[in-house]
Amino acid sequence: MANKVLETFGLTKRFGGLTAVDHLDLYVTEGEAVGLIGPNGAGKTTAFNMISGAYKPSEGKVVFLGEDISGLPAPEVCKKGIGRTFQVVRPFGGLTVLENVMVGGFVHTNKTAESRRIAEEVLRTVGMDKIANRRAKDLTLPQRKRLEIAKALATHPKLLLLDEVLAGLNPTEIEEAVGLIRQINATGISVLMIEHVLQATMAICSRIYVLDYGKPIATGTPHEVTSNPDVIKAYLGDDYE
Repeated sequence: MANKVLETFGLTKRFGGLTAVDHLDLYVTEGEAVGLIGPNGAGKTTAFNMISGAYKPSEGKVVFLGEDISGLPAPEVCKKGIGRTFQVVRPFGGLTVLENVMVGGFVHTNKTAESRRIAEEVLRTVGMDKIANRRAKDLTLPQRKRLEIAKALATHPKLLLLDEVLAGLNPTEIEEAVGLIRQINATGISVLMIEHVLQATMAICSRIYVLDYGKPIATGTPHEVTSNPDVIKAYLGDDYE
């Protein structure tokens, strides 16, 4: 079995009396793409926030490349090799596409020329090099989503956390985004993704975890998860075939 890039053990987050994530155990191996699904409010983004350093866990731990990184601040987690996108895309509107991606490049260098080189390379990878000088505020939603991925890639992640990068896209745009995520994953970058577009998740991920009310209720291959009665009841609905 490939080496584990990420492991969480009993990962828990409480906000007062509310338990948003309740003892989540998951792992992602080198070069693997894994899905995290569940109804709205299931705790998926809260789990991402603990993994990426935005929240400190109330209990449990996050292990990345064999090191306990629980509670490390987000900039440190990013430097160690975890990049993430956000559900609500907020680029630096007044900056160009290139300048937005250069911000990510500065995670590993303080030299502008080096950051520009990293950004230009990433923009070629995601197919945005032709619009490098366009202002971010003038981009379409699909372009903003792609820019969000590019900013994360510029930090040179070993693990990429994707938070609903397909939300709001039409079928053609989803297909293009799925192709991009597969292409990124094929370079050896591990992917952990939250997504409501199930067909896309199943096309990308070899394993899926399902959360409901913060608790993990199922894990397995896409087929195993979507035929699990608990998952159908909690998330897919009785009409799901």
